[in-house]
Amino acid sequence: MKKIIIITLLVIGATTAGATKPANGKNQTNNNNNMEKLELTNQWDKVFPQSDKVNHCKVTFRNRYGITLAADMYIPKNANGKLPAIAVSGPFGAVKEQSSGLYAQAMAERGFLTIAFDPSYTGESGGEPRYVASPDINTEDFCAAVDFLSTRNDVDPDRIGIIGICGWGGLAINAAAMDTRIKATATSTMYDMSRVNANGYFDSMDADKRYELREQLNAQRTTDAKNGTYALAGGVVDPLPDDAPWFVKDYHSYYKTDRGYHERSLNSNDGWNITSTLSFINMPQLSYADEIRNAVLVIHGEKAHSCYFSEDAFRKLKGDNKELLIIPGAVHVDLYDRMDVIPFGKLESFFKEYLK
Repeated sequence: MKKIIIITLLVIGATTAGATKPANGKNQTNNNNNMEKLELTNQWDKVFPQSDKVNHCKVTFRNRYGITLAADMYIPKNANGKLPAIAVSGPFGAVKEQSSGLYAQAMAERGFLTIAFDPSYTGESGGEPRYVASPDINTEDFCAAVDFLSTRNDVDPDRIGIIGICGWGGLAINAAAMDTRIKATATSTMYDMSRVNANGYFDSMDADKRYELREQLNAQRTTDAKNGTYALAGGVVDPLPDDAPWFVKDYHSYYKTDRGYHERSLNSNDGWNITSTLSFINMPQLSYADEIRNAVLVIHGEKAHSCYFSEDAFRKLKGDNKELLIIPGAVHVDLYDRMDVIPFGKLESFFKEYLK
């Protein structure tokens, strides 16, 4: 039987030119001389403090669409042999200097080799035009991360997992349904981006409203074609209107303040290409979630406006290696960065069990 866990208390345990070098003094890339050259920062510019328990460096790898991705790699200090590995991405519209890097560093402290990557077209990763989202290409980004990890000498290719945060939670489930090399998948404060784009928040959009949205988006395509540029949707609204929904205020408290603002983050700045919404409307991500045979852990906050995405996704999953973990009292963004709320102890035990 699948397990639903509600917990009341969490105890948290403690390549290119310009990249920070790991202990062996070499920046790592996958073996491809045709990769796009990326401009990677050489200073620590994360929104979280650097750990003294892990080695950090920048790495690059390429997906099967030819887009070069940038990632931060975290390796436990004094690690030996082939390690279990985890690739992390999300939230939707964030960069690796935000939540995904925090998760990756914390999991490296617990013994895993980890990478937090910028998705295609965003952050320090390549791809033109900028700020495009795609259910296909972004799922492929996870699979390309598995390619990279599985070919490293210090990684056991039979012990690779992924973590998807927010909108990358749905993409992580989609990747796990396709890529059998992913032995364990965790989602945190998950969004189903196909569902929310097609149906609106809380499934409030009917077919007529969806048709109107398609008309608007396709009119924008014409405008973009005439202008030779792609209009952006805008990031998190700033300043906040008095009548902003409470969850928008939560987003503002992360992306628009010192807590989580980053200059490369789409949500902190001008947002996605407007017409990216079109592909998500017509391409449901969770169609084959019920065919995932490897382990899945679905984590969400009890008070999150988005909790229904995780609850409904969990209902699609089959097998006794699937778990739903509800964090009492937590809202959506609490699972972005609150070390007293994110269940790293549970994540550690989950991945250690299924990446044996």
